[in-house]
Amino acid sequence: MKKILPFLLAGVTSMSLALNTYADDYITLASTTSTENSGLFDAIVPKFEDATGIEVRVVAVGTGQAFEIARRGDADSLLVHDTVGEQRFVANGHATERADVMYNDFVLIGPANDPANVSDAQSAAEAFAAIASAEAPFTSRGDDSGTNRAELRLWENAGVDPDGDWYRELGSGMGPTLNTAAAMDAYVMSDRATWVAFGNRQNLTLLFEGDEVLFNQYGSLLLSRAKHPHLKHDLARQWHEWLISGDGQQAIANFKVDGQQLFFPNAK
Repeated sequence: MKKILPFLLAGVTSMSLALNTYADDYITLASTTSTENSGLFDAIVPKFEDATGIEVRVVAVGTGQAFEIARRGDADSLLVHDTVGEQRFVANGHATERADVMYNDFVLIGPANDPANVSDAQSAAEAFAAIASAEAPFTSRGDDSGTNRAELRLWENAGVDPDGDWYRELGSGMGPTLNTAAAMDAYVMSDRATWVAFGNRQNLTLLFEGDEVLFNQYGSLLLSRAKHPHLKHDLARQWHEWLISGDGQQAIANFKVDGQQLFFPNAK
């Protein structure tokens, strides 16, 4: 028994070290509801995990919340869609590197009878101004997400300060906001990916698209090692570099819903 005990202890110690090593082979990714709700991560994350053995645990929130999570040091990596905010995040020292990953666009959704005649608009500014002029119900995410930030810029471009009973700030993600719009027969701005994947459309339809100001860029950021030395920077870099690699870009391009490509890779 005395001879066996050291071997048993050594075996237990080796097993414990192996389990601890395995348990550390993951990163926490703060990202957006659009990348999660569309099904993109379900399609591409397993490919990364198979290639590297690194698990990706996604926290899907609005872009503003994702920034805050990363600012606190509670995420190892960041994938969001607010280029101005991302560049500011780097400039303020919270991240050391940013890369374009992919893009799609925003679309304006509303009731099929289109009481504000949005479908006749020649520009996004004209479409938003028409909704405000008609005081037609509009549901806004109101959650400081990338979509919400873009929406507020579009109201500003239209010369409108949205206010009144017709404008509903919900403080919710894209899916719940679309559900509310469907229940209210309201207008709503959505990223295209979430709209295509959305199942509860009821009387909603796509009414306006195509203006260049509706361009929707996604970026990956590497967080600051100096500010957050405890993060898994080496593992996060592998994820970041895979996203902009040929394999990662092809995985993004291959993701489709009902035969429609939802994200377009554009790493440089």
